[in-house]
Amino acid sequence: MEAILFYLLAAVTLIGTLCAITARQAVRAIVYLVTSFFALALIFYLLGAPLVAAFEVIIYAGAIMVLFLFVIMMLELAHPEKLAKPRLSEWWPALILMLVVIGSVAVLAAARQPAPPAAFHGITVREFSVTLFKRYGVAVEVISMQLLFALVGALYLGRRR
Repeated sequence: MEAILFYLLAAVTLIGTLCAITARQAVRAIVYLVTSFFALALIFYLLGAPLVAAFEVIIYAGAIMVLFLFVIMMLELAHPEKLAKPRLSEWWPALILMLVVIGSVAVLAAARQPAPPAAFHGITVREFSVTLFKRYGVAVEVISMQLLFALVGALYLGRRR
């Protein structure tokens, strides 16, 4: 059952990413990319990495997508009131992909067996954070600087001439 869910979610991730790349409107591309991120988070959960799955949802599907939306709003690529309303035929790819993701979450929730508390031998949040910031502190700082540069670049591009 897990193998079927894995391949189904992998297909959703690939199709969602391809739809995001080929979408003509930026907001639709973001919707497809968020769908792809959620499917990828479920793949991480299936592979036994729930913390990485949570990071995928919080950081990528949350923070990065908000940054992308901020850039789109700052650039004002097109006036939404001038765009034609999407037809029902334009919604079906996103609806199908989201239904597959929601169905996968339902199957995972139904099949979940709670583990006994004594059987968990993972690292604590404190150990994880100490390792992250002591061992990989430079990488965390580089990534935060990249996000800062992206924000400054978006403000520069979006300012009025």
